[in-house]
Amino acid sequence: MNAKTLFTAAAGFEAARQLDGLAAGHPASRLHGHSFLASLRCALPAGWAEFPGGEVQRLRAELQQAVAALDYRLLNEQLQQPSDLHLARWLQRSLALPGIAQIGLQSTTRGGVTLDAAGQAHVWRRYVFQSAHRLPNVPAGHKCGRMHGHGFEVILHARAAHIDADRLDAAWAPLQELLDHACLNDLPGLENPTSEMLSSWLWQRLQPGLAELSWITVFETASCGANFDGTQYRIWKDLTLDSAVQLRRAPDGSAQRRLHGHTYTLRLHLSAPLDQLMGWTVDFGDVKQIFKPIFDALDHRPLYEIADLADCDTASIAAWILQRARSQLPQLERVDLFETQGCGAIVCASQDGPALPV
Repeated sequence: MNAKTLFTAAAGFEAARQLDGLAAGHPASRLHGHSFLASLRCALPAGWAEFPGGEVQRLRAELQQAVAALDYRLLNEQLQQPSDLHLARWLQRSLALPGIAQIGLQSTTRGGVTLDAAGQAHVWRRYVFQSAHRLPNVPAGHKCGRMHGHGFEVILHARAAHIDADRLDAAWAPLQELLDHACLNDLPGLENPTSEMLSSWLWQRLQPGLAELSWITVFETASCGANFDGTQYRIWKDLTLDSAVQLRRAPDGSAQRRLHGHTYTLRLHLSAPLDQLMGWTVDFGDVKQIFKPIFDALDHRPLYEIADLADCDTASIAAWILQRARSQLPQLERVDLFETQGCGAIVCASQDGPALPV
């Protein structure tokens, strides 16, 4: 398997700012503050860290050092216009790191911006609505065939050259009126409202007036959902692992060499053609059931006792999961594994693996 590995890190900072050039009365034109979150993805070369497996720790330290210059500061003293985009570009200039694939800056839980490997900026905004639905084509007895509900979340991603959060909010507002406190099955075109069908339904209504739209992310629950970019569907399923680890390649005296553990967040990404009858690519329930033997081998276990696991660093564990799971889940194309918030590794099944920042 010709896999591609990205190492990830995240670091928060507290800061105040005041933005110029906004409409009269815009709240962001007043002095205000945020709990910002900076994030980073890098394809790091061998030997970059002190030891194999030390990449996440060093990458986190590099990012923390960069954002320390912003922590508990008035950002207008650092940047003339400290918008999310300008802060992300400031981070891009400040980080002398190899293989940067993505830089992110989140100012609130509702929105932020990412810079891809080419430097293209993508603004994103998160929206929440409470809706009921049922899936009419599932087999008899399937729980999703019963009328039920979710607190859905949708993230709109758009190329940022000529767009801002206010324009995304305006484009979304009519859809919020349709979707919130409604039965999705009653909306024309959503008679079979799977996450995949909802993502493409939204695309069809937004993209004609929003040419900058890059992709749409639908969270059916906090642990599963779908992406659509106008052509391709991808779904993901999140799981939590509580595991003990010990990094064998860490130097003597390193805390990572000692027996310790993490509550990992594991995300499985799958891609397949849309089943026209079912309206999904893969049933989330099937993913969980098929993956269960691998999950059981990792959860509440000492991972350092797994004989064919190269080491217990996050990238090695993610690669081990991807290799074993693909024999039973051939649609699986990417595994994300985070040992703490935003800090971990992404392993794609090919060098051209998916880069969507879910």
